[in-house]
Amino acid sequence: MQITHFGHSCLLVEIDGTRILFDPGNFSHGFEGLTGLDAILVTHQHPDHCDVARLPDLVAANPGAVLYADPQTTAQITRDDVAGSWTAAHAGDQVAVGEVSVRVTGGRHAVIHPEIPVIDNVAYILDSADDPGRFMHPGDSFYIPFEKVDVLALPSAAPWMKLSESVDYLRAMAPRVAVPIHQAILSDAGTGIHYGRLADMKAAATEFRVLDRESAVEM
Repeated sequence: MQITHFGHSCLLVEIDGTRILFDPGNFSHGFEGLTGLDAILVTHQHPDHCDVARLPDLVAANPGAVLYADPQTTAQITRDDVAGSWTAAHAGDQVAVGEVSVRVTGGRHAVIHPEIPVIDNVAYILDSADDPGRFMHPGDSFYIPFEKVDVLALPSAAPWMKLSESVDYLRAMAPRVAVPIHQAILSDAGTGIHYGRLADMKAAATEFRVLDRESAVEM
């Protein structure tokens, strides 16, 4: 498995020749020129996860990619005729994408504030033929699937979380590797503080791995 981080929550995951892009949002850069994608998966509607201005060109450059998003985002994209033919991803759904099986779980965004409506947010788990739970992207949630996940995209900072909650989530999930995401709201100094705390307080068996921007890393 190779993972490329395009900033914030946008990741390209390549497993057994299958190329899947997650959450191409407006805080992320470098994904615009990608071709040969097998799937584009969106966890929820917030623009830092789904940049509707850049979606049309991305979809046009990848005509063979299947397009999945949470139900509310799918309805919004379809209503606004943004780009492509999108399918609503519901918890419990499963779809084959190349050599990978994509499972949909989760369902709701983390609470930002009691006065702000909670929106849809799905998490995606990727399985290969003989290796379930190879990767999970939870979007903006601390959803726990109660199964072993090998590589976890870990929300590291957000308006809806405390650092202690990210630490507790990392410990509860206990993946082999944790890759921090959702860091664009932090300053350089703040990123160092958050990453340092997460690295120090993770479970001993977990590798905390910060990815360089736009560089494919073997996992």
